[in-house]
Amino acid sequence: MTPPKSRKTGARMATLDVLRLVAALAVVCFHYLFRGEIAVDGHGLDYPFVSSAAMYGYLGVNQFFLISGFVIAWSAEGRDFARFSVARFARLYPGFLTCMAITFAVLFLLPTAALPVSLSQFAANLIMFSPALGQPFMDGVYWSIILEIIFYGWVAVALFFGVFERWKIGLLTGWLVICAANEFWLGSRALQLLFVTEYGPLFVSGVLLHHIYAHGRSTENLALLAASFIMSTATMLSGREWMLDNYGLAVPLGGLLAANVTIYALMIAAIGLRTRLAPSSLVLMLGGLTYPLYLLHQNIGYVALGKISPALGNWGAFAVVTAVMLLASWAIWRFVETPARKAITKRLTPVADTISRRISRKPAVLAAE
Repeated sequence: MTPPKSRKTGARMATLDVLRLVAALAVVCFHYLFRGEIAVDGHGLDYPFVSSAAMYGYLGVNQFFLISGFVIAWSAEGRDFARFSVARFARLYPGFLTCMAITFAVLFLLPTAALPVSLSQFAANLIMFSPALGQPFMDGVYWSIILEIIFYGWVAVALFFGVFERWKIGLLTGWLVICAANEFWLGSRALQLLFVTEYGPLFVSGVLLHHIYAHGRSTENLALLAASFIMSTATMLSGREWMLDNYGLAVPLGGLLAANVTIYALMIAAIGLRTRLAPSSLVLMLGGLTYPLYLLHQNIGYVALGKISPALGNWGAFAVVTAVMLLASWAIWRFVETPARKAITKRLTPVADTISRRISRKPAVLAAE
């Protein structure tokens, strides 16, 4: 990964858009081809010849976290905390609100005992952190969005205090130490949520990969990257235990190691091959539909698969539901997310700039006093 001539990495990496879509489709396959048999009311929605491979698909979330560390470090470069916060809100909330409302509408109109919904649940999900109000997520995939937001929050704090670039390696080292201490010794649920200790090593690795890309390699950051890779492999055991508890089977240990090597290899390849794929409108679209696809596909997909598989067969249902989810995700990205993001950014950026100016004046005022 040869660093660019300038420190600022401003060009879009189309390869990361493609990798996002690959990760999202892996999660879709996990839910439809492996978990659907368990989650959908009734019996017979099974894919025996591919379910053992589809079981690996949940690790697409790990790929997302690794990409996110890189992209958020990139996004934070040259921004103050207020502009960064506006950019993240504009990127996340319109798509979330739209997909959550659609999921509620579908589950309300096509009720199923396995996936009940209520108006109070809908209201709680408006703030994204619905469990804080005692209500479940409208869709189970939202848990990973919460961890993303917590990560964004820590980056915003570092930007607020002006230490994101100056203390980056030290902060990442400290975060990795907290992750190791909690995952291997303390076992605190509060620390696990506050510092995202189970998946923190993936975020750390992503930020480090961006740092290496933007500033070049050093023994220090390569050693830290190796440590974060080892940590991310070790913490995969928690997910494996969850799989065993809920499904009675899980990815074998050797498979987990191979999967994590693949996740990192794909990320490094996407960075290294960035110049081989132009950021065309097609690639932009593929990357753009990834977020709504991830938010929209699970619970609606379970209901749809259960309804139409008797008529179309399991594979016919899978093909139709997946195609509809992709089309709906494209429409949300094209007609909701994109214009909403532009409108929010246009309206809130001046407010963010005002906040930043006022904060930057405070030290001078205090000194004068």
